[in-house]
Amino acid sequence: MPRLTVPRPAYEERTLPSHRFPRRPGRAAIPDQNLPKCLKGPGGVPETPRLPGLERFNTAPADVAESALLTCCGSLRWARRLAAHRPFPDLESLLAAAEEAAYDLTPDEVLQALAAESAHQPETDSHIPPTALRTAQTALRAAHAAYESRFGHAFVICLDDVAPEETLDQLLAGIRSRLNNEPEDERVQAAEELRGLVRGRIARLVGALGTSPFPQDRPAEGVGRPDSPESADSGRPDSPYVPV
Repeated sequence: MPRLTVPRPAYEERTLPSHRFPRRPGRAAIPDQNLPKCLKGPGGVPETPRLPGLERFNTAPADVAESALLTCCGSLRWARRLAAHRPFPDLESLLAAAEEAAYDLTPDEVLQALAAESAHQPETDSHIPPTALRTAQTALRAAHAAYESRFGHAFVICLDDVAPEETLDQLLAGIRSRLNNEPEDERVQAAEELRGLVRGRIARLVGALGTSPFPQDRPAEGVGRPDSPESADSGRPDSPYVPV
């Protein structure tokens, strides 16, 4: 007799496992063979270093964790899901769960997250001549305006692996190239770039929590909630590069 599968209701959330996800194709594994002896357990099996920031994140009240996560991504459902699935055993598990939850966002929720993005200028090389820098920033502002007029949301691009002296060139090239995209294709690419941004922001957030207060505890800084206006300094953990 064939086995019957009961469909899951549309409103039911998928469970985000708190263990490490399998490595995605094309993503390099984290090397562990050269770990110092102090990080290896019985039989030489590597042990995950304890991160003070991750422990603080895991044990924080739910609303505090949600507010901190909203500084990384402006989707309230995404933040609530991650906060509800704590504790995470290591940073890579948290990053994998964050990516999984981001893939589960509906198109409207992706637009909500994109609407929460601010058009911050990236950190640039201080050796760029002032005249050249002003010219590039003028061109960038015009490109941003054209992009937002065409697609209805801020331009996002992940530049975590780009050197500061190359960010302006990469930004201008990226935004001009993507202006030619069809709206549906651009929504897909923007969502992919947003996931990259979120991954970097979470890693920096956890690192900062080892020595700093939670973002919402810092005076005069917003928590990034979609229904809250953000100042020029949103409190997002974007250092060292501030994507736009």
